[in-house]
Amino acid sequence: MLKTSLLSLLALLAIGIVVVLILAAMKPDTFQVQRAIAINAPPERIYPLIADFRAWGAWSPWEKKDPNLKRSFSGAETGKGAIYAWAGDKNVGEGSMEIVTAEPSSKLGLKLDFIKPFEAHNAAVFALQPQGTTTHVTWTMTGPTPFFAKIIHVFFNMDRMVGGDFEAGLASLKAQAERPA
Repeated sequence: MLKTSLLSLLALLAIGIVVVLILAAMKPDTFQVQRAIAINAPPERIYPLIADFRAWGAWSPWEKKDPNLKRSFSGAETGKGAIYAWAGDKNVGEGSMEIVTAEPSSKLGLKLDFIKPFEAHNAAVFALQPQGTTTHVTWTMTGPTPFFAKIIHVFFNMDRMVGGDFEAGLASLKAQAERPA
């Protein structure tokens, strides 16, 4: 009886593993997280808050998650070539960002490299589009999804995991950009 129960349990476990592997194989090879907001400010007021990593402390959602976050800045002071590295607790991990595209008041592209809690190499883009008296700001992150990550994506939705942080960051960016000068 015990042997039959153990064999049944092992068979169920094997079936579960096979199902997860099949579901993982069906996941896309890339992911994208995107959020947008309308900010009542011109692009020229918003862009410096994004193009200067030292300004991120005022609006980035991750800056507030670890009070002991270690930061370093190198390369250009702002815009293309600016580099920001961080090391923090489990809430923020460790990694670096480099501005690789800088089109003032229009677009900013980042190379985003995570070291901890897992290695990942992604891209992020901030697009600013003026619309009358407001600016439509879109924050997009894309990256490859290797097979191991696809297995994780069976259980965790990347859009839900990161999307809320993007929304919080954009809301803080809006508050900063709309503050009276």
